[in-house]
Amino acid sequence: MEWFTEPGYWLARLVFQRAVAAVYLVAFVSAALQFRALIGERGMLPVPRFVARVPWRRAPSLFQLRYSDRLFAATAWTGALFAAALLAGLDGLVPLWAAMLIWAVPWVLYLSIVNVGQLWYGFGWESLLLEVGFLAVFLGNGSVAPPVLVLWLLRWVLFRLEFGAGLIKMRGDACWRDLTCLYFHHETQPMPGPLSWFFHHLPRPLHRMEVAANHVTQLAVPFLLFTPQPVASGAAALMALTQLWLILSGNFSWLNWLTVALALSAIDYGPVAGAPPAFADTPLWYAIAVCAVTALVAVLSYRPARNLLSRRQLMNSSFDPLHLVNTYGAFGSIGRVRTEVVVEGTAEAVPLPDDSGWHAYEFKGKPGDVRRLPRQFAPYHLRLDWQMWFAGLSPAYARPWFGAFAERLLENDPDTVRLLRHNPFPDQPPAYVRARLYRYRYTTWRELRETGAWWHRTYVREFWPPTRLDTPAARR
Repeated sequence: MEWFTEPGYWLARLVFQRAVAAVYLVAFVSAALQFRALIGERGMLPVPRFVARVPWRRAPSLFQLRYSDRLFAATAWTGALFAAALLAGLDGLVPLWAAMLIWAVPWVLYLSIVNVGQLWYGFGWESLLLEVGFLAVFLGNGSVAPPVLVLWLLRWVLFRLEFGAGLIKMRGDACWRDLTCLYFHHETQPMPGPLSWFFHHLPRPLHRMEVAANHVTQLAVPFLLFTPQPVASGAAALMALTQLWLILSGNFSWLNWLTVALALSAIDYGPVAGAPPAFADTPLWYAIAVCAVTALVAVLSYRPARNLLSRRQLMNSSFDPLHLVNTYGAFGSIGRVRTEVVVEGTAEAVPLPDDSGWHAYEFKGKPGDVRRLPRQFAPYHLRLDWQMWFAGLSPAYARPWFGAFAERLLENDPDTVRLLRHNPFPDQPPAYVRARLYRYRYTTWRELRETGAWWHRTYVREFWPPTRLDTPAARR
């Protein structure tokens, strides 16, 4: 079956699979450490309440059969164990059928988590991990040569990921078309990183060059993935370099890292890897399985492909409950102003009229203390911090969960305060909790030298009124 395999891509397969295993590991650990406060039995959006109203056909998950916090923890840590084993190369030590089963386990477990995760798991990189994780099952292991069809399917994912992101920009905010979006983006992005302040202060002509280069990389270069080598390798390498630039400029969970992994799978390492190892003949059952999966992906690709051509293009949407073929895209519109929700508590039985006595809760990733330089967390995903960014855009985004969040703070719930960087009430809960909306902007070089502050903030309005446990949570 010479037409079916491409032995020269053995190293590309190995690099891709180890990268996916590493992302799986981060994703499962992130789920294990954060789920109780978010979707646990006493979480802000509990899984039992969700599965009671959403049927299996819409959200297939092991937790549709039974849910408990102990079972979820076991699922997440089991997934982390399998991911670590795959990262260490376990799939190369067992027969082909066993390797495929090992790769299938984290996919099934993470699908079960995502499909009950609700808005906490409503990000494009969740579907991306499931889509590439599913294809990784059929890439085989060191006993057989990489199948050509799956290698092309990986390029199809990368094409949709990049081209979809490029189209959503050109169809969206006018600043992408006049090349000015990066005048604002580094300041208003969901979770800035330690270098974002410096990226923001780059000269504006350079920002315009960045946007223009982004358009080329996302709208023209993806087509080169389907050309002969070495052109396809050059295109993939350029995409990987672009993603590394994005990694330096902000925190976007594992989105950029998975994109790099996909790009690396399209590179021909033959000139540096040497002759491929000797492979056994491809089993007939394996060839049939790969062909069947390819046909399935081709059928499921109809709606995502049609979406790419639509003037009403959707971003980050799944068209099937298994997340097998999805549509991607980000930042169709760019905020010009950054607004942050600052959550505070007071121990005073009656809040003081002069606003003294209120102390702020500090989050791990999102801006709060103006003197604190943002940290690098990606590929780890801080789910609460990301939702707080959405809350700053509009109270409607926070309506389903913010009241429960305030209630947990008033109880000093250990699982909830564990998601925060600083709890100003470590010994006993506050009497009241409130939230206020501020406008944040980066300081200038001069302001940074004079004040030591990375941010300047201005009060905008009340976001959540003072609330205590024995009164109904404020509604919006």
